[in-house]
Amino acid sequence: MIIARSPLRISLGGGGTDLPSYYQEHEGFLISAAIDKYVYITLHETFEEEILLKYSRFERVYSVEEIKHPIIREALKLLNVPAKRLEICSMADIPAGTGLGSSSTFTTALLKGLHAMKGDIVSTRTLAEEACEIEMNRLKQPIGKQDQYIASYGGITCMNFHKDGYVWVDPLNLSQETFYNLEDNLILYFTGFSRSAGSILKEQDDKSKEHDSDMVKNLDFVKELGYQSRRAFEKGDLKEFADIMNVHWEYKKKRSGGMSNPQIDEWYDLALKNGALGGKMIGAGGGGFLMFYADNKVKLREAMKQTGMSEVRFRFEKEGAKIL
Repeated sequence: MIIARSPLRISLGGGGTDLPSYYQEHEGFLISAAIDKYVYITLHETFEEEILLKYSRFERVYSVEEIKHPIIREALKLLNVPAKRLEICSMADIPAGTGLGSSSTFTTALLKGLHAMKGDIVSTRTLAEEACEIEMNRLKQPIGKQDQYIASYGGITCMNFHKDGYVWVDPLNLSQETFYNLEDNLILYFTGFSRSAGSILKEQDDKSKEHDSDMVKNLDFVKELGYQSRRAFEKGDLKEFADIMNVHWEYKKKRSGGMSNPQIDEWYDLALKNGALGGKMIGAGGGGFLMFYADNKVKLREAMKQTGMSEVRFRFEKEGAKIL
C-alpha cells in the first residue's frame, strides 16, 4: 500500500492574482502558507481486475474511461497508469469547498502516489505543473496556480506568476521570532458555509478576460498589498500585516457580490471588536474559513464562542506533498 499526503493552505497576501486571465497580462504575486491539515490518498493493488474508488462516493469500474471522478480519471490518463487492479481511497482533515485549496491538494497527493506506484521520482515543480495541467487545461477550471504549487512545495512561500505561465517560487524570508508569532496569533474559524470556488472565481476570470477596468485595478492593488505584506513580514511588523489583511478583505469583497454575506460581516465585525487586529476570508470567498490575526487571543476566543463557529488550530507545514 502507498500512502501519499499533501498539505492544505492559507493565503497571506495577493490572493486572486494567480489566475491566467490576470497574470498573462499583468503578472501576479502572492504569499501562501502550507498548514498541518492534509489530504491523504492511499493506493492499493486489488486481487480482481477492477478499479475501486472511495471518496465522498464509491465507484467500481473496469476501465479508466468509466471513472466519474474527473481528477482521478485525468490523473490516470496523464500518467498512463495501467489501472487494472487498483483501489484508490481519499481522506481529508478539512471538508472540501472551504477555501483551503482542497481540490488541488487532492490532485497533488494523488499524482504523488501514482508516481510512487510507477517507481518514478518526480520534482516538486513537475508535480505542481501536472496538477495545473489536469485542473486548468484538461478540466478547464477557472482557478489559479497557487494551490497546486503550495501543496507541492509546502512552507511559507512567495510566488511570482510570469506572463508566460512560469511560476517563480521563493521562500518568505522570516525571522524565527516572526515565524512563531505569526503561527501563534493567526486563528481560523469555520463559518459552516461550503461553496464551490469555481463559481466565484469564474466571475473574476470572465471580467479579467474582458479587461474590465475595475477588476484589473482591484487585482493590481491586491498584488501591491501582497508586496506590502512581504515587506511587513520581513521587518517583523505583524501589526502592519494585520492592517493589510483588513484592506485586502475590503477589496476582495468588491470583486464579487457573493464574496461575503451579512452573517459573515457580522462575525468579522465582532472579531475586530474583541481582540482581532485584522482578518479576511480564506480562499475564493462566500464561505469556508475566516482567518484573524489577534493580539488578544483569549478575548477573541471568548467572543467567538457565541457564534457557534468551530476554531481549527493549526501549525505551519514546512514540507509539501510526500509519500508516508
